[in-house]
Formats: sequence, C-alpha cells, structure tokens
Amino acid sequence: MNKPLLLSALLLSLSSGVVFAQSDINLTDPRPLEVHTDISSRVARIAENLHYERVEFDNALSSEVLDSYLDNLDRSRYFFLVTDISAFAQYRFIIDDLTKRGDTSPAFDIFNVYRSRVRDRIDFITELLATPMSFDVQESFSFDREDSNWPLNIEDSNELWRKRVKNDALSLTLSGEDWDEIKSTLSLRYNRILESTESIDEDEIFQLFMNSVMRSIDPHSTYFNPRNSEEYEIQMSLSYQGIGATLQLNDNIVTITQVAPGGPAYRSGLINPQDRIIAITQSEQTEAIDVIGWELDEVVQLIRGPIGTSVTLHILPQGEVIGSEPSLITLTRDEIKLEEQAAKKEVITITTNQKSYTVGVITVPSFYQDFHARSAGDEDFTSTTTDVQRLVDELISQDSIDGLVIDLRNNGGGHLSEATGLTGLFIDEGPIVQIRERRGSATILDDPSRGSIYDGPMVVLINRYSASASEIFAGALQDYGRAVIIGQQTYGKGTVQNMFDLNQFSKNSNYGQLSLTIAKYYRITGGSTQHRGVIPDINLPSFIDLSKVGESSEPSAMAWDQISGTPFQRDGKVASLIPSLSVSHQRRLNEDPDLLYFTGNIRAAEILRSRTELTLSLEDREKNKDLQDIARLQRYNQWRASNGQEAIENIDQIDSDVIPDFLLNEAAMITVDLIEASAIN
Repeated sequence: MNKPLLLSALLLSLSSGVVFAQSDINLTDPRPLEVHTDISSRVARIAENLHYERVEFDNALSSEVLDSYLDNLDRSRYFFLVTDISAFAQYRFIIDDLTKRGDTSPAFDIFNVYRSRVRDRIDFITELLATPMSFDVQESFSFDREDSNWPLNIEDSNELWRKRVKNDALSLTLSGEDWDEIKSTLSLRYNRILESTESIDEDEIFQLFMNSVMRSIDPHSTYFNPRNSEEYEIQMSLSYQGIGATLQLNDNIVTITQVAPGGPAYRSGLINPQDRIIAITQSEQTEAIDVIGWELDEVVQLIRGPIGTSVTLHILPQGEVIGSEPSLITLTRDEIKLEEQAAKKEVITITTNQKSYTVGVITVPSFYQDFHARSAGDEDFTSTTTDVQRLVDELISQDSIDGLVIDLRNNGGGHLSEATGLTGLFIDEGPIVQIRERRGSATILDDPSRGSIYDGPMVVLINRYSASASEIFAGALQDYGRAVIIGQQTYGKGTVQNMFDLNQFSKNSNYGQLSLTIAKYYRITGGSTQHRGVIPDINLPSFIDLSKVGESSEPSAMAWDQISGTPFQRDGKVASLIPSLSVSHQRRLNEDPDLLYFTGNIRAAEILRSRTELTLSLEDREKNKDLQDIARLQRYNQWRASNGQEAIENIDQIDSDVIPDFLLNEAAMITVDLIEASAIN
C-alpha cells in the first residue's frame, strides 16, 4: 500500500476504529461535508428534546440505526458480503455518540463499500449476459430475501446473481423477447442501477443516513435535505399533466405510495398503493420501456405529458414478484379534477324479503378544506363537512333513504378540523378526539356543532388505507355507538408531526427541514389510534395484506397505549345488534355468488403472495401460468353463470369495467340488515 493511500485510510477510520482494505478505500470516494457536522448534531438534539417519546441516543438506538441504514442500502441482501457486515459491526454501538457529535463518517464508509460491491456485481452481470441462457434446467430462484443472510463470499454472491438474472431473462422470454433483446434490456436495467449509485452525492448519502436515524425513532419522522425540502410539497406527485399518484423508489423499482383523489389513477379504480411500475408504454409507441433501475425523476418525466394523451403503465400489484405477468393499465393524462376530489353520493337499491330499501352512499376520498378561502373570510369555503352535509340533505329530501353508508376506503386523512366537523354532523354533542403532546395533559376536541343532521341507520366502510383523520372519524362513531364500522383494520397512524426549519441555524439556508413526531391522537375512550388503528365491528374480505401495509408493519412504529378517557354519552343499541349482523354477513360469504367470486380471487392472490421461490424452467413456468389463467377463467365464468351470462373463452375477454364493487354492495346489504334489526328492536 502506498503511503498517501495508507494515511488516507487511517484518517478516514479514526472516528470509528475501523480500517478497511485498500480496495475499499478510494481518495475520490464521497466524504461528509462540513455542513453535515452541524446538521447532524442539531437534529440529534432536537429529536432528544422534542420528540414525543423522549428519545435517547443510546446503544440500542445505535444498533437499530445501523440495521436500518444497511436495509436502506441493500434491503434484499444482494450486494454486501458477510465479511462486510462483520466489519460494519464495529459501528453498532458508537453511531449514537458519533451522530450527536456530528460525525457521520461511518455512513460514508459503509456507502463506499456498497458502491464498490455494486460495481463488482454489474461487472459480473455483464459477463453473465455475454452468453445466452438455457431455461431447461430444473432449478429455482428464491426471491424473498429480506430475512435471508448476506452472501458468504463472492462465489455465493455469483450464484445468487446468476439465478436473479436468469429469472429476469426468463420473464422477458415469456413476454416474447429474443436473446439479443433480453441482453439489451437487462444490460440497460442493471447499468442504470450502477449509474444511479454512482450519481448519489454527499447530501443524498447524508440524507439517507439521517433518515435511517429518524426512521429508527419512528416511521414518520423524516429529514429533508435542502433540495428535497424544496420539493416536499410536491413529493414527486404527478398531479399536473400526469396520473395523480405519489411515487418513491424501493429496491430500484418505482412504487406507488399514494393515489391522489380526483386524478386519472384514482378514477381508473385499478391502481393502489404499493403497486409497482416496471415498464411504461407511451401512446405513440408500441414497445414498452423497461424502467426497473431508473431514477425516480426519470420515470416521472416518462409518465408526465400533455393533457389528453395516454400512457400505459405495466403494473405489478403488491405481493406479485418480479417475473410475474404485469397488468397493463392505460390512463389518459389529466389534471386532478377538484370535483373528483370532493365527496360524492350515489344510491343503491336493495330488495330483500319482498321489500325494497334505498341506501345512500357518500364516498369521502379525503378530509379536504379550501384553506385559502377560509382564511380570506369566505363563509362558503369548500370543505368535506359542508359537502357531506349538503349530500346527506339531498339524499334525505330527494331519495328518501332508509340507511346511509360513509365510504372511507383509501382515505389517508387530511385536515383535523374536518375530521371533527364531519363527526359532529352525526352526533348530538360531546368530545371527539384527544391530542396529547410530550409534555402536559391531553387536549380534548369537542363537536364544533350542536345537533345531528341524520339519525337513521348508518354504516362506515373502512380498509387498511384508511388513516389518520379517517381513523378519528370512524373511531369516534364506533365509541358513541352511532354507526356499525365494517371492513378492515385501519392503518394505525395516530401520530402528529411538526415541521422544523433547520435553516434558522444557518446563514446559507442549506440545512433543510426536519419532520418530527410531537403528539399522539387518542380516542375518547382513552385508547390510541396509533399502531392498532380502528378494529371494525364486522370484518370484510380484502386483497390488502395487513402484514405488509400499515403502522404495525413498520419495525420502529410507536406502540399503542392508553390514557384516561373523557366522559361521553354512548348509545349501546347498535353494539347489541352486531352479533346478528355478523351472522347474516357470514351467510352471504358462504352463499352469495358475488362474494364467493370475490373471496375466490383473494385466496388465489394469497397463494401467489405466499410463494418464496420461482422455477427457472421455461416449461414449468409456462405450465404454472397456464394453470393460473385456467383457474382465473373458471372463477370468472362461474360468476357469469350465476348471473345468467354466457361463458367467455379466454382471460383477455375479462372486462374489469363490468365487475361491480362487491364490498360496497355488501356494505349496503349490512345496512339493510341494520335497518331491519333496528325496526325489530
């Protein structure tokens, strides 16, 4: 080792006592910037002093930060070797002290090793793709690696990557590409991963590490570097001349994190959070563009375009593995339509026991409010509360409804004042939610209006993506016994964040921002909505995997706890009817053709999600796909037959537009059960 390089290696390791091999140290590798020292120490002090849970930067947190950072870099454990992880273990119990001192050099040491491993793996893949692959060997690829060990050595890593690349090549073979096309596609895909790794600068490495620190405290505390701080309000949202979705990059694949109410993606009804975009076809092109390994902003630019033009997304639903056949969803680019964001109504007519019932449905996509109009003194400002009040009045006066469903599925929340305002429409008076900060007793938010606009039978429909303000509303109506809550356990996001502008400590305005959890929501019974969410009175089947989505799926999620409740007047009549409503619902699950078809599709999806391996035999993969298609076609034709329709011949003829919203229909049926049970009692 030459002396200058040896000196550099020793200097870089002084803070941690770790010396890397010469091959892992390079004078051109990124190192912490001077400004990072002050930001790191200030963020640590703010977190310790102001976070709701009185955070301590100790050895336990240090260990969690190291694991979080390694997961952020190599979640599926493809790049680091066991020897790397062993070397990094020397950081495990010193990151806390170093971060408080402003020393983030371990993060850069680890990243530089990671980048070296990425370079090496891409070189290996390039050699691998030089020779066409055979798909007639009986072997399998284990794709679920989050809980696997890192490769023991280079030979172990080579075998792992050989199977991964072979699986990718087999997937492209099944889509009709020849070897030259496969080689080109995969070369571009993996070289993009290398390019994106090489392009990461010091601020991005620092942000990745600081977010590993903050996300080890809780999932919603976040550090934004100056560049991302400026884009915080946009959050890569394709709201304008796009599809209306929020995206992020997970394991080099663009993942949809939110679907904006009113946008093309929302209006399609076919795109959900946790779906992944693996390819894009522009309206004027016939060939798909593979976007695995692309930078997020590059994918955003492909999706954006002039209003009125179309784009086809190749979507892998949540739980489907790379290599599965994607769904092709064509969307017409458009701005988010304000009228589509607003609450809307419909009427469902149910005939049972020779009697007809009219059930009103109000879908609430979010808890919205025209804040600027309200601030300007406009008494008629648009809001969820005023819109729902108007819609309920119309349903009562025009449609003479017998019961009401409030649909909060996929409603991720919004304005707290709208949650309390909407709740107040359906209770006479009383407390709605409690907010407790780090210091002091809980603040109780009461019903802002006296009286109820509707006193009839009422059902609230929720799912795993119902969060925050949705949980406040559903939880309060459940506590008061005002409505039957049906669906899935909600997300469990019961924390409140505050944005701290770190630039107040800097004359150069280059410190960024810190979003920190400073309070928690509690129901009027005293139980938190955090982690546990709202448990429905009647569970409905769903495609959403509770173990993969929601606060409880986050390793650092703050726990559920309880404080003192506050006095309120509960009506126990609805609770007494739930057992009989559950019996009727279960009978339909066992007998109703619509629900049998729906639950059959769910079971098929669960079987696919349960897989951890894929065969690398072309013949076996084709057989498996044929069997899946046959089973899907049989389920669909059985459902058509139950509705007096003729069978179709292949799955390409399945028209998703004619498939009803089974869960909403069942919500209407439960509402009718509630109407009849209430009349008897």
